[in-house]
This record gives sequence, structure tokens and C-alpha cells, in this order.
Amino acid sequence: MKAIGFYQNHPISHPQALQDIELPTPELRDHDLLVEVKAVSVNPVDTKIRRGGDIPEGGARIAGWDAAGIVRATGPLAARFKPGDRVWYAGDIKRPGSNSELHAVDERIVGPMPTSLDFAEAASLPLTTITAWELLFDRLRVQAADPTDNNVLLVIGAAGGVGSILTQLARELTGVTVIGTASRPETREWVLAHGAHYVLDHHQPWGAQLAALGIEHVTHVAGLNNSAAYVPQIAAALCPEGQFALIDDPVGLDIGPFKGKSISIHWELMFTRAMFTTDTIAQQHALLRRAAQLVDQGRLKHTLTRRIDGINAASLIEAHALVEAGNMIGKVVVANH
Repeated sequence: MKAIGFYQNHPISHPQALQDIELPTPELRDHDLLVEVKAVSVNPVDTKIRRGGDIPEGGARIAGWDAAGIVRATGPLAARFKPGDRVWYAGDIKRPGSNSELHAVDERIVGPMPTSLDFAEAASLPLTTITAWELLFDRLRVQAADPTDNNVLLVIGAAGGVGSILTQLARELTGVTVIGTASRPETREWVLAHGAHYVLDHHQPWGAQLAALGIEHVTHVAGLNNSAAYVPQIAAALCPEGQFALIDDPVGLDIGPFKGKSISIHWELMFTRAMFTTDTIAQQHALLRRAAQLVDQGRLKHTLTRRIDGINAASLIEAHALVEAGNMIGKVVVANH
């Protein structure tokens, strides 16, 4: 089968950063599906793994952690799907990724694709939706917040892939006031269009901007990028016993400023359940099924903003370069016709 991978870690400008290769059809594990991949999106994790991730000895690393496609075969214990079903998922970082013609993936982290989306639109959502959902409901547990309180969620970097879903989920499924951060006019408009009640300029001090909105403190903060740089402002903005969850990889994170207010800190990595085959692994199937319903009800919008045709090395190099440029709004997807 055709696949796109790399044998060494290179910058995207290198001629062998990503290569078209041939691989055997994957062998299925008990709970696996064999999916014919129709579309993939590129996330920061893809570029991070390409630049510095482990490479199998004597083989190529296949990236890709977002996909939409058609089930072609099932493993002996797989019972949730049948051949011909359309599915979407983000996969397992410990296994070969979805940048391939055929892909083996555990059905417990796969959901039925929204019927109202095409493959490219659907591929823009799984990783960011799982991340946003788990951060909001499994880490911050906003559903357990006292509804009589004035609950306020601050989303740092709300115009990115995860932020674009997190603001929508919070607005649609909770009663919290949603505040996103963005700085450019186009990103501010995007954040408001995707569920935020208000937008702060993250290049300016937050305190005065919150005060202008009549908000003294926030109850929850989602750190989606550059979290370490914002620690003093997060500590100041959060109320006593507030909650902070983050998804990025700060080199150093000084949590000392959170002690006085007994602020709780949560990490979210959407690969954890698949990496460790946790008892809750099938919750990703359940949340993707629910998210598909929300999409089909018109309550959750896809975040595709750039489509590149043809799943091959040249197209994925273009997509990686767009993501690494750091000014993407929404998601870039590479799709077959």
C-alpha cells in the first residue's frame, strides 16, 4: 500500500522530510479496524514527531493523527463497525499514523463520521475535539461546577484547532461564560464566531480587560499554547480554588504562583487512553459518536479552512509548512478526490 513517512528527522525544507513509500497492508489486532483513509489533517503533533520523534529501527515512521475514511475489514473482537461504515478518529501515537492508504486503528477510539460532512471536513475535527472534550469534561469537569456560581472559562489561544472546538463545546454544552484570547482582527472574529462571549487581546494585560467586562475573576483556564509565559496572569485571573488545564509542552512551568489560591493543575493528552489502554479507552468512541450528533444537529461546526488535494508527500509537506508557520486559523486537511 502507499504511505508517506520519513527515515530521519528533518526540517520541512529538507528534500527527504517526508517521502512516498510502499508498505505491506497492516495486520489487524483483535479490536482493530482496517480503514481506507480518505482524508487526514495535520496538527502540531505531526510536525513535532517529524522533527524529533522516534523512528523504527530499519523502517520509516508514519505520522498522521487525524483521519476520516471507510472501514474495509475488522479484527476478530471488533463489533462496533462493519465494512463500508464511514468513520473518523485521531489514532494512537504509539502505532503507525494515518498518512497511508490503509490504516489499522483500535475501534474503541473510533467514532461514526457525521453524515452531514464530507471526508475532508470530518478529518479536521477528531484530535481537536477529543482534546477539547477531555480537557473540559474529564480534566476541568466543568459539568460538576456549581450552577449558582458565576463560572467563567478563559481559553488561551482560542483561534487554534483545539480552541475553536473548546469554545463551541463550552458554549453549547455548559452554562459557563466563555472568554477566548486572540490578537488579530481576523482571529478575534473567528473566536467570537466559534462560541466565545468575549475576546481578550493576549498581547495586553488581562486584568484591565477583564475589569472592563465587569469580571473580577475566572473560575477555569485552558492553556492551549505558551502557557508558561502566562503563569503570573493566570494566577492573578483565577479565583481561589480555581482550575487550570494545559495541553502544550512548556520547557519549565513554575507552579509556585498557584499555591496561595490552591489552584488545581491538570494535564490533557488525548493519546493517554490509547497509549495505556486505560479502562476508559472506549470513552473516546462515545465522545466522537456524541460529537458527530452535535455536528449533524448544527451545534458543532467543522474547522477546515484549507484543503490540499491528494494524500502524498508533496501535499503533506505543504501542509506541514503551513502548520509550522504558526499563523493558521482553523485546520489544514489533505484529502483524496
